[in-house]
Amino acid sequence: MPERLRDDADFRRYWLARAFSITGSMVTAIALPVLVYRLSGSPFLTALVSALEAAPYLLAGLFAGALSDRWNRRRVMISADLVNAVVIGSIPLAHWLGVLTVAHVLVVGCLVQSIYTFFDGANFGALPVLVGRERVAQANAAVWTASSLIELMVPPLAGLVLAVLSPATLLALDALSFVASAAAVRGIIRSMSQVREGRPPLRPRVLFADIGEGIRFLVRHPGVRTMTIVGALQSFAGGGFVALMVVWCDRVLHIGTSGLRFGLVFGAWGIGGMAAAVGLPRLLRRVRPAAITLFALPVSAVLGIVTALVPTWPLAAIALLTWGSAYMLVIVNSITYRQQVTPEHLLGRVNTAGRMLSWGVGWTLGAIVGGVLGGHLGVRAAMVVLGVAGFGAVLVAWTSPLRRLAAAPDPLQA
Repeated sequence: MPERLRDDADFRRYWLARAFSITGSMVTAIALPVLVYRLSGSPFLTALVSALEAAPYLLAGLFAGALSDRWNRRRVMISADLVNAVVIGSIPLAHWLGVLTVAHVLVVGCLVQSIYTFFDGANFGALPVLVGRERVAQANAAVWTASSLIELMVPPLAGLVLAVLSPATLLALDALSFVASAAAVRGIIRSMSQVREGRPPLRPRVLFADIGEGIRFLVRHPGVRTMTIVGALQSFAGGGFVALMVVWCDRVLHIGTSGLRFGLVFGAWGIGGMAAAVGLPRLLRRVRPAAITLFALPVSAVLGIVTALVPTWPLAAIALLTWGSAYMLVIVNSITYRQQVTPEHLLGRVNTAGRMLSWGVGWTLGAIVGGVLGGHLGVRAAMVVLGVAGFGAVLVAWTSPLRRLAAAPDPLQA
């Protein structure tokens, strides 16, 4: 295995696959709610798109994690990519045939994310095996930096394209990105799964036992458990905010749902995310993972409310940039920590369970509540109310075992 990640051909293929997938997903994250908003004009249905991004983790996350720990992770990732290429491709096809409906869009949004949980479960377990645990933080930084650059560049371009093309047509790019991701994963030579020997045949009882083993590790590990809880509370605020962003841009910032200004506001978050991803490996050499969470959470909570209150789109872009840095630092740090402390045979289960509880529960509830509050209180007031949930995460973190773990001599001790 090459010492430097840049010299590792297999990691470069993995990184390229993630870059293709993230590019397509970023296009969809913008085009899908815009499509629903233009078809329905409903803030609630638009917010429901964001809820459907995370809700499948509640239904399939635990099973996807357990199965990905049993199956060949490369095959799972390739199969999930190819199936999703067909599913997301049905939207532009239906649009071109003149039969596209809101129900179709919502069903596809849910189905794509359900299939993606299997990719995610395999992906979480594959990276530590591919690069080694000692390089997980560096590898995640490379992936998240690419993600942040894509989030910076794609939204302005998508905003401009949406001024001349239907969002349904734009979704054809996501279908192609899934195919490109599958091709890159197929080119990885090294194994991304360790040999499974002596495991009982897969039956319902065995599957539920596997799931239980992963959940027990998550619940009993103080660091993983606490970061999952605070992640859910932060995701509640973030999910509610993002669910209302299209309506916020149109009705509060008055920049519409396409064009350069719309794209710049959406893309500002990516700059902050890039700063968090690049800075995390250096921070981890000086600061314990628990300490990073303790100090990034209050900053994220304050900036979430400030962002909702800004009056103009340039200030909104600046606020999203700074909030994105603190918010994503909590997320990337938590994922890296889970990948480093979890035994290899539990990686898929523990990481999908953590993602189910933090992102699946928190984001889904936040998006639904955001849609309801947005219709009753107005968009800005709803965002402020949701932002207060971020302080719940601060309270939990600072009264939890994270304070002890932040002072521990071994940053990865339980």
